[in-house]
Amino acid sequence: MELIPMANAYITPTIIAQEMMMQLDNNLVAAKLVNRDYEEEFSKIGDTVQIRRPVKYTVRTGATFSGVDTEEGNISLQLNSQRGVDLQGFSSKDMTLTIDKFSERYIKPAAIQLANAIDVDVLNLGLYAGNWVGTPGTGITTIPGYFRAMQRLDENGVPTDSRVTVLNPSDYWGMAGNLTSTYIDPTARDALTKGKLPMLGNTDAYMSQNAPSFTTGARGGTPLINGASQNVTYATAKSTWAQTLITDGWSNSITGCVKAGDVFTIAGVFDVNPTSRATLTRLKQFTITADANSSAGGAITLAITPPIISSGPQQNVSAAPADNAAITMSGSASTVYPFSLAFHKNAFALAVRPLDIPMGAPPGSKRITGDGISIRMIPIYDGTNDVSSIRFDVLYGVKAIFPELACRISG
Repeated sequence: MELIPMANAYITPTIIAQEMMMQLDNNLVAAKLVNRDYEEEFSKIGDTVQIRRPVKYTVRTGATFSGVDTEEGNISLQLNSQRGVDLQGFSSKDMTLTIDKFSERYIKPAAIQLANAIDVDVLNLGLYAGNWVGTPGTGITTIPGYFRAMQRLDENGVPTDSRVTVLNPSDYWGMAGNLTSTYIDPTARDALTKGKLPMLGNTDAYMSQNAPSFTTGARGGTPLINGASQNVTYATAKSTWAQTLITDGWSNSITGCVKAGDVFTIAGVFDVNPTSRATLTRLKQFTITADANSSAGGAITLAITPPIISSGPQQNVSAAPADNAAITMSGSASTVYPFSLAFHKNAFALAVRPLDIPMGAPPGSKRITGDGISIRMIPIYDGTNDVSSIRFDVLYGVKAIFPELACRISG
């Protein structure tokens, strides 16, 4: 008589952990498109690394020496997100399934949820991008509309290699309708390649259901700059790439008057070419990085990025804002705006580090490191009720390290 191997011979803890790793990797999109070069910088001595901002210099005219101090800025990247999925209550019968059935029923849905959570954290970094082309609330349906983001990246001196766009589903299908004659590989197996459009404008384009959206503030009033010369030096802003801006003229006592992700311009404050520092024809765009309420007198001290630097090698505006200069907010008040995102991979960073197996963890606990991701699995068994549970954990950190290399896109 032929012996048939028992089903539970196929479903060891190692196989479960490896299957979870494969499913998680297959469902990541944004996590594969951003900078991952800083992971090896982390060690047992801390959870934070410092990332250097590029050094810039000015060009002298003539023979007379004109020294420029070398100033290096540092941005902190911290491993501060532990995400996990906990699978509870598997009977012994459940655990005797083949791995194919167990994966389809339990592991794949859990991996999709975990992958989505990581991608959401990465893509929400787009709220730090002040550059925003198009009309908020309007979908992208044409190639010229899409190319406006490429133009903005070019004007901002963003390197032409390693650029990508992440499109929300509406923009993706609006664009796909204009590309129906272009061959797209129907055999793509993971979420990244399934959602890929042909290269457009020397940029890889992907679709993600986790593409960000945000709700604008309640606003109100006629916001103005309160006090001249609110520019800063690179030396004071180089470690945060942010500053505060004193404003007034808002409606009085409004809760949620402005929201993180709100974009605005200031009258008379124009963008500049990052290399020549020549004044461009458009106003500089800034983004608000923290929700804020207006005071009883209609004042708000805004937290913004980028900082307003009006001179020196790191100059990014034509002039400091004048007192009572008008502030113009993008979009309408209290409105949800989805948007797509174009960026160089160095705009954002993701770092994933393996979690240690804790002391006292049961036999069968595993840590699996795959293609740029590491996941820890710890099985838990309730002998009284004969049921098993499994916890999966990932440790990572995300950061908008150079948000000036990114641009939000609307139609």
